[in-house]
Amino acid sequence: MARDAETIQAEIERAREALAVTVDELTTRANPKRVVEQGRSTARSLLADPKVKYSLVAVGSLFALVVLRRLFR
Repeated sequence: MARDAETIQAEIERAREALAVTVDELTTRANPKRVVEQGRSTARSLLADPKVKYSLVAVGSLFALVVLRRLFR
């Protein structure tokens, strides 16, 4: 079944529009500022968790103790 030129042209235009929408969405998702802000937001929410916060404080204190002990031996 042969298709006429107008039908083919309409399909091409729909495909172009869909591609343009996809490219715009990818551009938005890959924006470096957006990626950095999303990473910051994730890190802040992770560090706001008391389990993580207190664990990091404990590890930091232990590390400082080990360094001070080596310095004053």
